[in-house]
Amino acid sequence: MAPVLPTDPHNLKRRGMLFVLSSPSGAGKSTIARLLLADEPELEMSVSATTRPIREGEIDGRDYHFVDLEEFRRMVAADEFLEWAHVFDNRYGTPRAQVEALLADGKDVLFDIDWQGAQQLFQIAGGDVVRVFIFPPSMPELRQRLERRATDSPEVIDARMARAANEVSHWDGYDYVLVNHDVETCFRGVKTIIAAERLKRSRQTGLIGFIRRLTR
Repeated sequence: MAPVLPTDPHNLKRRGMLFVLSSPSGAGKSTIARLLLADEPELEMSVSATTRPIREGEIDGRDYHFVDLEEFRRMVAADEFLEWAHVFDNRYGTPRAQVEALLADGKDVLFDIDWQGAQQLFQIAGGDVVRVFIFPPSMPELRQRLERRATDSPEVIDARMARAANEVSHWDGYDYVLVNHDVETCFRGVKTIIAAERLKRSRQTGLIGFIRRLTR
């Protein structure tokens, strides 16, 4: 059970944030993301567009927006992505209009993206971006997790491990880092980060009006 965190009793308005979770494949970011979405009503997932084939059980528009390469290139040319990257022979991108609509609705937006996407997003949105990197306990443990999933061939697992080493090397481009020894503990850590970031003075857009009323 996640801890009960303080809320704002005065209902001060605040600016939404773009909350980035990154990790090597198999380190747990997708699991943490699902737990957050179930537990945080003010948090909405940014659904990426991708050129990779749809997998069994996935739903277009919920898991990803599945598009062909030609459509993806058109979206890039039309500046319809906040960020995009080329990963394992496929392309992934964050549709700009969707994110802007969520922020306008007063929501925080969760991103499950890699270090390249996090870097691009930070260059665009700066202080509205909060970046969290999740480490596996060790590289051997990461390989075991990938093998236990039984969804990839040994060759694909080798490629994912090589990419993991590269991803971990970019840890210093993040605001927070956590080691996922245990999913529940890691989840609580991410929840604490979200609560603290929401309470930052720089995000409290209604604070000046409150102070004026307080000091009349």
